[in-house]
Amino acid sequence: MGTILIVILILVLVGVLPTWPHSKSWGYYPTGGLGLVLLIVIILVLLGRL
Repeated sequence: MGTILIVILILVLVGVLPTWPHSKSWGYYPTGGLGLVLLIVIILVLLGRL
């Protein structure tokens, strides 16, 4: 379950990078937010809580 969640979050993180045409005007805000969520999920998986 945790591995699937990490893969999905990585794909979403790549999708919101400001290099894509649909997300150039967003800046780095979505990438930073999703990066933080990904970091929290990775820590929870490593601790065995997820």
